[in-house]
Amino acid sequence: MTMMKRKGPSLVDLCVQKAIDNLRYLGDVGETAHHLLERILPHCTLEQLMHVENSTEERDLSPVTDKLWKKFYEQQFGDKSTSVVVERMKEKKVVYKWKQLYEAKLKDVEEAQQKSFDRIKKLYQKEDARKQSRQVRLCTKVPPSSNKRSFYGGGPGSLIGNTKSSLMKKAKLDYLNSQEVKNVTAMRKNVVQRTHHSIPVIRKPRGGCYSATGSASTSDSASTTSLRLAAAASATAGKLKERRF
Repeated sequence: MTMMKRKGPSLVDLCVQKAIDNLRYLGDVGETAHHLLERILPHCTLEQLMHVENSTEERDLSPVTDKLWKKFYEQQFGDKSTSVVVERMKEKKVVYKWKQLYEAKLKDVEEAQQKSFDRIKKLYQKEDARKQSRQVRLCTKVPPSSNKRSFYGGGPGSLIGNTKSSLMKKAKLDYLNSQEVKNVTAMRKNVVQRTHHSIPVIRKPRGGCYSATGSASTSDSASTTSLRLAAAASATAGKLKERRF
């Protein structure tokens, strides 16, 4: 019975497997052969592949990584979006690296999300402001009551009434102490005095009979004059009073 010998892994295979097991430490690939990178880089995550490309200087890895970035684009944004991008590049007859397309699309999505978040935030703030404006707030200031009595025993109405009364009293005193009223008063006194002096004194004659013929005519004339003077004084006083108020 012939025993078949099993062929062990080559040194290259062992190196490739070792690199795959330690992709998290992989950075600048330098001058690593193209066919080796095609075996190693497909096992990278998106973040690991981004790190390898950004770390590798003076070398374009797109011949190896471009198809990998297209795969990540499809996973992240869907097959439909990937197809739209392919059709647009065909129509415009241009070719972009899928890494660049992924970064541009990711930026657009993030900006759109940020605008959406800002719009939602403003709506919440507007709603909060509306709710706060409709809330009942306690007022710490107590308005003065119209029925509250003052220190002097009366409210605002009593103060106004007292002020009005004092003004009326002052106006009345000023009127009574005015020169016009004094003149009218003096005229009335003169009229009274003249009337008093014009009343005839009836004396008893020697013959026992009273004689009132001459005195009656004198008293009638004096009475008529007194009444006229009193009426004139009253009219003057009334006019002065109306003019005063």
